[in-house]
Amino acid sequence: MNIVVDLNRCQGYAQCAFLAPRVFTMHGEEALMYAPAVPEDQQEHVLRAAAACPVQAILVGEEAGADAG
Repeated sequence: MNIVVDLNRCQGYAQCAFLAPRVFTMHGEEALMYAPAVPEDQQEHVLRAAAACPVQAILVGEEAGADAG
């Protein structure tokens, strides 16, 4: 699974970092870093993080430009 975060949309709420800390990390108060290729054991966490994002900045799978299957 691949992801892309729209960093222009991201407001640094850090819900993703709480729900999937092995994929998303906050540096400082607003700088988000993430791994675009999600390890298989983290996929469920990332899906929850994407759903919890208040500004829907996390694009997953096909939305992120990855092949669907």
